[in-house]
Amino acid sequence: MSVTNYGPSVVGDLFMDRQTLALNTFAEKLVDMHQIIESDALAAGLENNQISLKDDGKGAKAYADAICVYLGLCISRLANRQSTNTLWDTIRESVQQVFARHALPMILDTAEGNPFSTSSGNFFGQAEYLSAAVATLPAEGKGGEAFQKDAQTANFKNQVVSTDPPYYDNVPYADLSDFFYVWLRRSLKAFLPETYTTMLVPKHEELVADHKRHNGKDNAEQFFMEGMTDVMHNIAEHSHQAFPVTIYYAFRSSETNESGTSSTGWESFLEAVLRAGFAITGTWPVRTELTGNLKKNWNALASSIVLVCQRRESNAQTISRRDFQRELRNSLPEALDAMMGGTLGQSVVKPVDMAQSAIGPGMAIFSRYGAVLNQDGNSMSVHEALKIINKIKDEVLGGVGAEDADTGFCIDWFESMGWSAGEFGEADILAQAKGTSLPGVQDSGVIESGGSKVRLLKWGEYPADWDPKTDNRTPVWEALHHMIRVLNEKSESDAGSLLARMPERGESIRQLAYHLYTLCERKNWAEDARAYNELISAWHNIVSASHDAGHTGSQAELEI
Repeated sequence: MSVTNYGPSVVGDLFMDRQTLALNTFAEKLVDMHQIIESDALAAGLENNQISLKDDGKGAKAYADAICVYLGLCISRLANRQSTNTLWDTIRESVQQVFARHALPMILDTAEGNPFSTSSGNFFGQAEYLSAAVATLPAEGKGGEAFQKDAQTANFKNQVVSTDPPYYDNVPYADLSDFFYVWLRRSLKAFLPETYTTMLVPKHEELVADHKRHNGKDNAEQFFMEGMTDVMHNIAEHSHQAFPVTIYYAFRSSETNESGTSSTGWESFLEAVLRAGFAITGTWPVRTELTGNLKKNWNALASSIVLVCQRRESNAQTISRRDFQRELRNSLPEALDAMMGGTLGQSVVKPVDMAQSAIGPGMAIFSRYGAVLNQDGNSMSVHEALKIINKIKDEVLGGVGAEDADTGFCIDWFESMGWSAGEFGEADILAQAKGTSLPGVQDSGVIESGGSKVRLLKWGEYPADWDPKTDNRTPVWEALHHMIRVLNEKSESDAGSLLARMPERGESIRQLAYHLYTLCERKNWAEDARAYNELISAWHNIVSASHDAGHTGSQAELEI
């Protein structure tokens, strides 16, 4: 909603006077259209019983109501092409819609189409879209029924539930909906009065963490957590017990505090699901998001995570942290082997999705207990559980970087993509699973993100003036590739001087170099393997040079 920072405060501010006049005229003419349509329907033999569409009528009046509803939707669609927030698509040479994504940003230039023309932005084009949809609807038999209910109080008794809930603070749907609602209300209130009783879309009940509505981020998170817990508890208690509940989650991860903790949205959502009495038995990435057209130029999500849930036993036991870790080490190897294809040799899960998928069997253990108790007797949080699951997953797969979420992301992304660019949505899902976020990883200086693509920076692209003493976020991945840069561009002595400024990272750097060398060898990436091999080969001399630099630090950790 950044458009409000530039002056517009109500929906009407997003339309020129000429556009407002056109849209208002279309809306006002619907009453006249209704009379014409009803007369034609009576002439065609439909019943004259004056029962409206909202009362489930089948006669001429209901028919006219229905046609006017479709025409009202056309007007709503036209508003999306007749606004100061439309833009000119230089590739397709057409007027592009306001809502190419879930946002109302400020547009510094605009393109206006003629609603009565045959080019982009016209009314007839909107009618063609709707008529094509109507033409594919079932023509016989009773179709499905849709009801608008408050999810916190709705009756889910014996229902099979598959839901796509709001995503924390990601999209202000109710605010954005006002753009369409004001025109739908103006067009259709006469035909569907009960649907348009409010001037604008109701917002207070919307289950999102909006800090503006709730006077601060803490209050917003509390509102979201309590509301989402109530909804999930309602579903857990009353939904059909013979079927799992599936919950879709597509949320772009983001940093939320100074310590680098990743997406509050993801972890808060998991907390709410568990508090409600669910056990999570699976977390599977599913390709659900269309990223074509204008989205291909943005960092759009490509996947949703599907949480597969069952009601947790009411008498679920508590276990210790040690027992939780023991169960993970016993169960994860078999689960990961199945995901990788087992003896079939064919991977079921893409490498980039492995980290997210591995959370499933890990959370299945964590969530089937009433609580996992830390040494101090307090219950383990979801954030702590995810860190442990990722660490043991890395142990099982023979990887490193379990204690460093940014490095863990880089390792898995490198194994999947090498130095090539991959889809932003896939990278975001992976970062989320590793307990970090793409903005955070980008802040550390190891990736480039833009145009819906993400790629790891090669060591030659790292800045020459880097200083580990002043870098507030230094994953081991970054430190390693700076070491390679200095070794290749300067000398072993210079690499030793750099290592002397971060002696506590020495062993982690060496281990990561070994791991990446082995990975490159396995994939036949000979050129990439050479850089890691050269660092390993020179390591003894580099350590000696670090001693000579006069910085003792934790030198014991640097020895081979």
